[in-house]
Amino acid sequence: MKLSIERGTLLKAVAQAQSVVERRNTIPILANVLIEASGETVNFRATDLDIEVSDKALAQVERAGATTVSAVLLHEIVRKLPDGALVTLTDDSAAGRLTVEAGRSNFNLATLPKEDFPVMASSEYASNFSAKAPVLRRLFDKSKFAISTEETRYYLNGVYIHVSDADGRKVLRCVATDGHRLARIDADLPIGAEEMPGVIVPRKTVGELRKLLEDDDMMIAVSVSETKIRFATPNLTLTSKVIDGTFPDYTRVIPQGNTRRMEVDAAEFAKAVDRVATVSSERSRAVKLSLDEDRLVLSVNAPDSGAAEEELVVAYADERLEIGFNAKYLLEIASQVDRENAVFLFNSAGDPTLMREGNDESAVYVVMPMRV
Repeated sequence: MKLSIERGTLLKAVAQAQSVVERRNTIPILANVLIEASGETVNFRATDLDIEVSDKALAQVERAGATTVSAVLLHEIVRKLPDGALVTLTDDSAAGRLTVEAGRSNFNLATLPKEDFPVMASSEYASNFSAKAPVLRRLFDKSKFAISTEETRYYLNGVYIHVSDADGRKVLRCVATDGHRLARIDADLPIGAEEMPGVIVPRKTVGELRKLLEDDDMMIAVSVSETKIRFATPNLTLTSKVIDGTFPDYTRVIPQGNTRRMEVDAAEFAKAVDRVATVSSERSRAVKLSLDEDRLVLSVNAPDSGAAEEELVVAYADERLEIGFNAKYLLEIASQVDRENAVFLFNSAGDPTLMREGNDESAVYVVMPMRV
């Protein structure tokens, strides 16, 4: 195999590959990227056995062929090469070596045979549809902060994507929760997604998917089966196993009867929470919200480090309320607001609080209070 490829194109492809491979693994081939060259394209494929990413790029292929080489090492080399360099990759399968040349730089890397590289079993997908990149980006970006990191409740370690009902119409919905906070984001249901099985997309896949969704004009082909989900652009394909488990009935924790309404400038609120939380103890991170007519006082009292207080003008016309939250959770929820104002709906100091953006019901967040 021998090919020449522009450094920027190569860097983009190997960056995607090296982020998928597991740094620590007992199977050497899983640290490698499979490079397959034929015609006028070269394909880079990497996997950790749960996720597989395949990236196709244009190249001048002199000799077709395939080999595997350390993804992290190749990425580091290409990253350090000068911008605009033309990189030549030459594989000597007999010697088990790949030569990387660019200008006066020359690297000789160990390879492993392509036959050893695992290929993810193909799957029959029950549902195939297309969605615009910004739509999927919003669904996953706004929900991923609430993914649980608790390994025991593994079925919460991802984003649950499924078809649901909202105001009498079908929507594509993403939900994530860790038991302390919950995010529920809706989008119009794409044509062809009506029969999609609900699946839990793992945290690592959600992170990798973000790189596919950068281009606002891109249409993403989505394929879903009971065990796998695939996202594809013309050049990049991300295939992932889904979490084998049942997502809990999240509708039960979304409060319906919260009537105490506070409207606040989301950016100002987030900054104020951040400022007063500076003195909160690392363990509890508790912030108290004291609400009175059109006035909110944020306060922190940490015996070890000190106290802080800040007052904000808000729209609030209900009876006085004092309620406490984890500052980190409040900040994460407030930072999801794209519009100017955030609307908080409270019931009592011990009940979950609902937050949404203005009157927009397509993005709803729930946060559990804490004692302060």
